[in-house]
Amino acid sequence: MRRIVTGHDENGKSILMLDGPPARSIGEEVGGLYELWNTDGESVKSTDNIDRADSEILLCPPKNGTKFRYFQINPLPEGVPKEVMDQIAHDNFSQVGAADTRVDTERHPAMHKTETIDYIILLKGDVTLLVDNDEVNLRPHDVVIQRGTNHAWVNKGTEPALLIAVLIDSKIE
Repeated sequence: MRRIVTGHDENGKSILMLDGPPARSIGEEVGGLYELWNTDGESVKSTDNIDRADSEILLCPPKNGTKFRYFQINPLPEGVPKEVMDQIAHDNFSQVGAADTRVDTERHPAMHKTETIDYIILLKGDVTLLVDNDEVNLRPHDVVIQRGTNHAWVNKGTEPALLIAVLIDSKIE
């Protein structure tokens, strides 16, 4: 996975600041989350060489901030008991500071709700988006605009699914 970040030199000329893999990733055992870039609502200084993704990986962006990331979802093995799935979901959401986003997990252990608008594109694989009262199977290049709803992603296929997402802190009404 390659990530290229542009900026400006001291003379105002555009340059390549970073060219390489994401600085941080977690959760490879269930698929993985790869942080690409973050903003915090402050102005952007294009001459700094700070890697905005080289920080603790949290599910949600800070107030007025954004998150840009890849995430991969592996297929679920057959016959995993519900209590094991609940524990895995709890541990994974806790690891990214988001245990409190699991507000109604009746439908699926990974159901969660964030105060964000998310732009998500399925790049490869087979994934199903679950919401409280509905679901949709996605094909590569399908786009989801997730508007602060309770939801989960489930891979019902046989290969890992790769998605890209932009999360934007938002007030959801």
